[in-house]
Amino acid sequence: MRSLERHRDVGAYALGVLDEADAFRFEDHLMECPRCATQVTEFGPAARQLMLYRQATPRLVHPLTRPGPKLLDRLLSEVAARHRAGRRRLLYAVAAAVVCAVAGPALALHAQQDAPGVRVTATDERTGVWAQLTAEDEAWGSDVELEVKDGAGPRSCRLVAVGRDGTEETVTTWSVPGHDARPNTMRGGAALRPGQTARYEVRTLDGEHLVTLPVG
Repeated sequence: MRSLERHRDVGAYALGVLDEADAFRFEDHLMECPRCATQVTEFGPAARQLMLYRQATPRLVHPLTRPGPKLLDRLLSEVAARHRAGRRRLLYAVAAAVVCAVAGPALALHAQQDAPGVRVTATDERTGVWAQLTAEDEAWGSDVELEVKDGAGPRSCRLVAVGRDGTEETVTTWSVPGHDARPNTMRGGAALRPGQTARYEVRTLDGEHLVTLPVG
């Protein structure tokens, strides 16, 4: 497979429509291509919505056709637009936090108690990887923000949500630069809600466990 074709497979990989052999080859490419790793992360919301639609669709309804190149191009454009909108929402959230801080500590504490979700921090003694995760409860699942310090790069990693029933779901993926222990912050989403999640795990794309973030 040529390099250009590998780049074009990022949408099909994120949506889970590649066959096993092509998916394996693309994961090898993903470990060396930060651009594709970023695009896989940005595909998270679109892939999650398609998965939720599949779960909610009765068996008698004819399933969706396999995505073609034009559909993948449209999804890429939609994900980019949502990514820009997400940045604006983050700025609004920061402004709201400043207002709460000015209003006084009591108001900030009340807001923290009322907000559903979890926040957990952990360091793995073996790998030295530190991570802090915030998961907010949404109607469709969990909105997740992850901050990681990992000085053992370069390598490509993913965050996996493990449900209380043992199911697993990839929340986001990213590339760790070489020998850079500065924190990296990623956002992603999961169909599993915080109350349905037993733990989050940071792993490399080839399966090495880096750090566990238990929930509750």
